[in-house]
Amino acid sequence: MNINAVFRYVGIVLLINALFLLLSALISAIYLDLALRPLLYSALVTALFGVFPLIYVPPSKRITANEALVTIILSWLLSCLVGTLPYILWGGEFSFTNAWFESVSGYTTTGSSILQDIEALPFGLLFWRSVTNWLGGMGIMLFVLAVLPSMGMAGVLLARAEMSLIAQENFRSTVKSTLKIILTVYIGLTALETVSLMFCGMNLFDSITHSFATIATGGFSCKNASIAHYNSLAVELVIILFMVFSGIHFGLIYSFFFQKNKKAFKGPVVKYYLGALIIGVILMCLNIYHTVFPELFQSLRYSAFQLISIGTSTGFANADSSVWPPLSQLLLLFFALQCACAGSTSGGIKTDRIVMVYKAMGKQIKLLQHPRAIFTVRLGDKIITDEVLMAAVVFICIYLGITFLATALLALLGMDLLSAFSGVVAAIGNVGPGLGSVGSTSNFSQVPAVGKWILTAAMLLGRLEIYGLIIFFQPTIWAAKQKPM
Repeated sequence: MNINAVFRYVGIVLLINALFLLLSALISAIYLDLALRPLLYSALVTALFGVFPLIYVPPSKRITANEALVTIILSWLLSCLVGTLPYILWGGEFSFTNAWFESVSGYTTTGSSILQDIEALPFGLLFWRSVTNWLGGMGIMLFVLAVLPSMGMAGVLLARAEMSLIAQENFRSTVKSTLKIILTVYIGLTALETVSLMFCGMNLFDSITHSFATIATGGFSCKNASIAHYNSLAVELVIILFMVFSGIHFGLIYSFFFQKNKKAFKGPVVKYYLGALIIGVILMCLNIYHTVFPELFQSLRYSAFQLISIGTSTGFANADSSVWPPLSQLLLLFFALQCACAGSTSGGIKTDRIVMVYKAMGKQIKLLQHPRAIFTVRLGDKIITDEVLMAAVVFICIYLGITFLATALLALLGMDLLSAFSGVVAAIGNVGPGLGSVGSTSNFSQVPAVGKWILTAAMLLGRLEIYGLIIFFQPTIWAAKQKPM
């Protein structure tokens, strides 16, 4: 393991974090709030740790696959760690555990919070909080690779290590083209939503921070009541539209808008994703009509926003869905487990894997009827091999196994079952709010300290698609010798 090369690339990531800490300090200076010093000190410390490897370690474009994986995991962990600095220096509700929870929740685009009074934070800290969502949504290392000159084969390996295998399968382009696609769509959607929200009456600061959280499907709002604060149908419709787009594979969005490919959204995964959201909204609307809201339009408005917010792993709220009927809560849990498409900023199991499992089930039923027949599973025009299907099934099994294990641990700490299970589902799916005491209008401040560490571990496992973090802690990866590429 060439640890020097690893720390050099991690140093670049820390410098990017320091740059955004400085930008947050500038926001603090503009608004003349008290977060200026904590943000400046944090930027200075982060920059110092980032610049040392660049000074003492010579540049290298040759690293191994293991070194790329270690670089990615360390980049995430250290980014989350330096992300705690402005919170700790600010004080208030931020013990180290709470600061770690808020930082990890931001970078992993989970959007869960320990803050009981978000609006008490100064503008600089609120902006930094939203920035962690935005950086984490694109992927910290992908952002670095997109804004820096080519790193050669090292850049290829780092990009592959950052993206999940299922997302890589869906990007039919070179790494350089893939990064261009992601950056174009990500920044383009962020800018479009910012302008749209301002047109709906939001001020510039709120528009930018909510756009950061929407496109990253992160859900950090600068208001205690989240989107319910604005009580604006126009604002909710704009956010719904951009949440839906943010849950679609970015390559398809680029193909549709920039390459004029009218068939981009006609694949089975996108059809299932959109169809499932529509059916879920209709079922929830009918379920809360009369039981929660007296008017059909009200029921449609709140069910659409809440379900799409959860179903894209964004986590904004315009109502308290934790008191809705059991069927609505069950639908929210299902969509919190599933979430949106691979290649987007969404978390969860991903609709791609769900579609694969449905097709695998269909194949198995056919084989029971016709044991000697040969059936192929297709996803659009692509044949899905048995190995890929098995990988999807195994991933889902591990995902659910971790979910139930973490739920059991939280239950042992004294949390009620609904809050524990929904909290873990929200954490590992990077969704944000759960049900019960951690519902959409509540927060995670009452969770025991140990429970917060369990939930942040689940957040990181979910954001890194489980395998990366598990492999990182295997002793063999540090001892393995591979030829540099």
